[in-house]
Amino acid sequence: MKKIKLDIVGLSYSQTQSGAYALVLGEVSGRRRLPIIIGSFEAQAIAIEIEKMTPSRPLTHDLFKSFAEAYHIMVQEVIIYNLVDGIFYSKLICSDGKKLMEIDARTSDAIAIAVRFDCPIYTYEFILSSAGIVIEGNDFVYLENITETPEEINPVTSASGFSALSTDELKTKLQEALTEESYEKAAKIRDELNRRKAS
Repeated sequence: MKKIKLDIVGLSYSQTQSGAYALVLGEVSGRRRLPIIIGSFEAQAIAIEIEKMTPSRPLTHDLFKSFAEAYHIMVQEVIIYNLVDGIFYSKLICSDGKKLMEIDARTSDAIAIAVRFDCPIYTYEFILSSAGIVIEGNDFVYLENITETPEEINPVTSASGFSALSTDELKTKLQEALTEESYEKAAKIRDELNRRKAS
């Protein structure tokens, strides 16, 4: 399967889910965005490294990097390789210079480690096709077969506040969310529209 490279394009506080953050990955040389809901600790770990801040004591992901480097192990890439029931599955591809090893990891931890090792992040087409949002200029296009909610979003509460709106109102709200780069909100509206399309 061909791998698709992703970049981190956004990280914002979730206004609808207490203590959670929306991590947005973007397709390199493409218009698709993959929103993933992560916990506050992992969001902090990613933000600290992106901003090149140095915490007073090493965070867990810093400890992982120091431990790996002490034994000459490098993380070469991170792959988001599956999506099941709204949960993204990832793995670290590591090397000690002699052999490659794959280590399973939560996606939020994998991304926090990827930014520390400055290694690329990849996914596969079927994941972007099922969970991504396409942005085309000022317009938007749904990807085919969107059926899953982003990681850790409860499907019962994800559409709260949107179920009372008409389909046209939802499309307007989605456009506004995309314009504001509020990708978590956009993902929830997308899920509500897709639930209606499926029913």
